[in-house]
Amino acid sequence: MIEQAILETARLQLRALDLSDKQDIQRTACIREVADTMISLPHPYPEGEAERYITRKKNEREAGTSVTFIIEKKAGKEFCGLIEVRDIEHEHSQGELSFWLAINAWGQGYMSEVVQVIIRYSFEVLSLNRLYAYHMLRNPATGRVLEKNGFGQEGLLRQRVQKWGKFEDVVLMAILKQNWLTGVDN
Repeated sequence: MIEQAILETARLQLRALDLSDKQDIQRTACIREVADTMISLPHPYPEGEAERYITRKKNEREAGTSVTFIIEKKAGKEFCGLIEVRDIEHEHSQGELSFWLAINAWGQGYMSEVVQVIIRYSFEVLSLNRLYAYHMLRNPATGRVLEKNGFGQEGLLRQRVQKWGKFEDVVLMAILKQNWLTGVDN
């Protein structure tokens, strides 16, 4: 089981996913603009999917293969989104970073704050050596967040996913622990 403490940034708190979050997740994931550039977020978001997601993520955390955090504002505990390190491979000491924000949290620098804290958590607590992330090529904002936090592009996966009937190119980015420790770009 993965230990999960509450993590904080200047403006935000990251805490464990709980069944009480199902309404916030369901309501936010149903918004087409949120799902638009998310590789694994369906639209329409099926009724009851948030509860199934929470149950699945709790089981994965107990199995040691995933850890998911709710992102919320410190002031007022307003739901802002999710961030997770998933598909953790202990043998190869790596995991995938995935995240999304509610529309009202866009453009405020929240994700850059959160990614910094999750990178530290991934390398220091989860003992990972490599953290990687995917984003659709047509979503350069996510690429900028990752790049700003030390991720380097490793490749372009042409027509890697199909979203709403259209094949999409996907960028693969990663950060290595040694680069994070030394501050040297990938």
